[in-house]
Amino acid sequence: MNYNKNLVIGCGLSGAVIARLLADNGEKVLVIDRKNHIAGNIYDYNNDNGICIHKYGSHIFHTNNEKVWQFLNRFTSFNTYMHRVVALIDGIETTIPFNINALYDVFPHSLAKRLEENLLNNFQYNTKVPILEFQKQDDKDLKFLADYIYEKVFLHYTAKQWGKNPNEIDSSVTARVPVYISKDNRYFQDKYQGIPLNGYTKMVENILNHQNIEIKLNTDFKEFASEDSDLMNEYRIFYTGSIDEFFNYKYGMLPYRSVYFKFETHNTEFYQKNSVVNYPCNYDFTRIHEYKYYLNDKSEKTVIAKEYSQYFENGKNERYYPICNDENIKLYEKYLKERPQNVYFLGRLGDYRYYDMDKAAERAMNLFKEINNG
Repeated sequence: MNYNKNLVIGCGLSGAVIARLLADNGEKVLVIDRKNHIAGNIYDYNNDNGICIHKYGSHIFHTNNEKVWQFLNRFTSFNTYMHRVVALIDGIETTIPFNINALYDVFPHSLAKRLEENLLNNFQYNTKVPILEFQKQDDKDLKFLADYIYEKVFLHYTAKQWGKNPNEIDSSVTARVPVYISKDNRYFQDKYQGIPLNGYTKMVENILNHQNIEIKLNTDFKEFASEDSDLMNEYRIFYTGSIDEFFNYKYGMLPYRSVYFKFETHNTEFYQKNSVVNYPCNYDFTRIHEYKYYLNDKSEKTVIAKEYSQYFENGKNERYYPICNDENIKLYEKYLKERPQNVYFLGRLGDYRYYDMDKAAERAMNLFKEINNG
């Protein structure tokens, strides 16, 4: 069936990319979002002190995908920021992921040297080993190290972030917290890394700036659909919201973790020595973000956000991280089987999958290609 125009629900990165590709293809696109701003969870803004604030937590772009990088560079220039994460362990600031340099931060030199030699004898340099895999050691020293990292870096942080014991969490999540057999202190090793020089919101605004794209904010899909009885006959729909919500939760709600950010302004140039500092074993928050590091904003004041993880409650907070276990994936697949012919789900909520930004853009680009070749 041919549709008169396309409807994209959600103008975060996934929605913006698919909308632009359709518009560049000569098609009319209406983009709606229930929020009062574009850019979804990568929305940022400059505060009164000229600091670019990431409202929904720090977002650092990184990718090895040449096509995604070239596409986004049509709409923004990136700086050369390379992200580093620091954690407070036993009162000592050290790098995350835990690597060879961290050995010398937290242990006496003689013990650190012995552990380094053992690591290099048992693992290939510049490789990442998931923490639960790293625990499977026979060597006495490496078993000690594995238990130390599990306790001090992984266990309590994971419990705070997910509200579960690490053994209850899907391996795709635990693999994101590896032991890094390297001296590379960067959090990501991708070829391309950076922050848009004018912010993510401006980047998304530029993506959506096309004569074939119309945007309506403060617009809920259900209300919009109820006002247009012929909606499903007129539009091809690209839905980036939560798939269970699309079907009115007929099989139950898909669970998510949410996040609460407590913002604070301090009358000092810097609050901490790094953009992100994790607190695995201390306090109820998981980490503190300090935003002025990302674009090197100059101000006599600084803004931080303390991040608290919590369960998603519909109508009270935002969906952030899908809880991907076998039971929840089966529920998602049950919903997916009901997909109408003219509806495509994508994005973190539509696909019920955690996406880095480049993977969200790649997914939209692949979907557009699939539709055009279909």
